[in-house]
Amino acid sequence: MTSRLPFLLISDFNLSNLAALLSKDPGAPGLDAAAAPFGQVMQTLMNPRAAEWSADTAGAVVWSTPQSVCLGFRQLLEGLEADPESLLAQVDEFCQAVRSIPRQVKYIFVPAWTVDPFEGRLGVLDMDARQGISMALMRMNIRLAGQLRQDPRVVVLDASRWVAVHGQKSFSPRLWYMSKTPFSVDLFKEAALEIRAAMSALLGQAKKLIILDLDDTLWGGIVGDVGWQNVRIGGHDPAGEAFADFQAALKTLKRRGILLGIVSKNEESTALEAIRSNPEMILQLDDFAGWKINWKDKAQNIADLASELNLGLQSVVFIDDNPVERDRVRAALAEVLAPDWPANPMEYRAALRRLRCFDAAHVTEEDRQRSEMYVSERKRRESGAQVESVEQWLRALQMQVTVEPASLANIERIAQLLNKTNQMNLATRRMTREELWAWSQRTENMLFGFRVSDKFGDYGLAGLAGLHRESPASPESEVVDFILSCRVMGRKVEETMLHVLSRHAKGQGVGRMRLEYRPTSKNQPCLGFLETAGLAREGHVFSLDLTETYPQPGTAALIIPPDLEAAWQGELCHKGT
Repeated sequence: MTSRLPFLLISDFNLSNLAALLSKDPGAPGLDAAAAPFGQVMQTLMNPRAAEWSADTAGAVVWSTPQSVCLGFRQLLEGLEADPESLLAQVDEFCQAVRSIPRQVKYIFVPAWTVDPFEGRLGVLDMDARQGISMALMRMNIRLAGQLRQDPRVVVLDASRWVAVHGQKSFSPRLWYMSKTPFSVDLFKEAALEIRAAMSALLGQAKKLIILDLDDTLWGGIVGDVGWQNVRIGGHDPAGEAFADFQAALKTLKRRGILLGIVSKNEESTALEAIRSNPEMILQLDDFAGWKINWKDKAQNIADLASELNLGLQSVVFIDDNPVERDRVRAALAEVLAPDWPANPMEYRAALRRLRCFDAAHVTEEDRQRSEMYVSERKRRESGAQVESVEQWLRALQMQVTVEPASLANIERIAQLLNKTNQMNLATRRMTREELWAWSQRTENMLFGFRVSDKFGDYGLAGLAGLHRESPASPESEVVDFILSCRVMGRKVEETMLHVLSRHAKGQGVGRMRLEYRPTSKNQPCLGFLETAGLAREGHVFSLDLTETYPQPGTAALIIPPDLEAAWQGELCHKGT
């Protein structure tokens, strides 16, 4: 059974309903939520030794009303004027209190401030700078988000969306007077869903691949019957317009790094011709990382496509208009999310946007280019059939591996690799961006990123490795992290990384490099590589005598920063990054 994360809920009103909803949900990530006594917000935040904080508290939800932390806002509600600058100064004080939460608390969620839509209504004065509650609330929330960005642990959640879903029913005067609970149970359910989605994003558990049916899912009609010219997509047809909007929404997700794939019962040539030839198609073939278009069982095709893309089934969402196919996939592939889907295509885009499984804590440039990388990979596989050997194929790819010491410019992507990569991962160590950066800046540690590209495209920063040396006099360096994206596994990038690490260690006067493999249920590929890499072995500990550096494969050009190259030639090694 997976461990559950202890969460503390802090508020000036009763949050016991939210605590129950978060704790009773059996899904991942598991949370154990406890509500602190309400009405003690600032006291709890500013006292790290308060009884409510325990050493194992992993996260906190700080949900306040604006009038409880901002005297100026309370004055507005009482019909008085408030100085805008004074309001913002009070917001700053609240943000400082949030940032003082004990450092062992890694995840902090702060719902933005809301009020009952009719609270303090002034009509034409709602947006007045000194009297308008709506104007004040907007400014306060903008300031809240800006100030809390200074603490990377904090995520501000847009609670106005939760209110928008249920409207006036979001607020319950009856519950307020009976139990000091201002919101309805339905709003708390919405909040719980959003908090769990945010935690999934921070833990790297977001879905990565949407697999789509074609007929009556991406377009209207059966292409094999009506021909690609007559499928319903775009134009002045309401259903056709809805299908086009659905495709546009999918393309938006693709630009955020979500992969798209196709599993359809169709003739492949007919289906692909429709995508290539119909001018109304928003999605083109290069928008899809891969496809399985045939008459086989869809569950098997989904499993095969996910395997081909080196993704686990837990990363997959399957969208199909046919409830029978969805039921089959749920029965055969329990890890795949196959959501219920509306019968009317005019509701497709809204249904897609309601899915909370694609949230991401950050979107990097590599994320935006992920689909293009997979398309390039498909072309690489196709080119591999035209060469005589793997070695010849690797040379024909014209690969380049660029070494990058960790820096503020790349630490975000390096942290993503550390926390999301499972297969080629020596120790499966997990750290936040800030913890990893602090680790990399210690004099005894060195952290490298590795960018990989070839003639078909750029993989971006696809590998990382961390070295630790106990002291300047120590004869041994330990490889703490050795991680490579599955997209470039088996292309001798692993050997190139060992070559770089051995050169760096030898340049520091180290005589031996040590790697300890820590097994998990998913990182057997790393063990397989180490067993064939020509290293000495004792159990799960592998080592390399640095009398000579580990040989550099001849299949990739290695690009090294000049300062590192100089250090490896025997000069004193400085971090300097």
